[in-house]
Amino acid sequence: MGFAFNPQYPVTETGACLLMGEKNVVVMLFDEPAFKRYTGIAEYKISKTPEVLLSIDAATKEEVDEIAQRAIEAGGSSDHKPSEMTGWMYGCLFNDIDGHKWNALYMDMSKMKP
Repeated sequence: MGFAFNPQYPVTETGACLLMGEKNVVVMLFDEPAFKRYTGIAEYKISKTPEVLLSIDAATKEEVDEIAQRAIEAGGSSDHKPSEMTGWMYGCLFNDIDGHKWNALYMDMSKMKP
């Protein structure tokens, strides 16, 4: 499909970080347990729950908060307040007006374990 592995992030047993296109758009793929952990959905069925979580890279934690607030103000919804995740990420999961899952995410690479 033309993806390349992102050399900044290791491929693990639970996921992979890929680059797409001339602008190197990041696409992250997760196995089912990791997807369930990130979305908070314990059981999903393809026809009833999302298969994709679209993430937006934020430069700061404050930008995550701003993106989440703008999404809600634009008619989206969220049961997930911005918070720390896995010790090196800060993010917020929200739904757009059509129910698609989005995640604004700040990653502190200095805290990421190799």
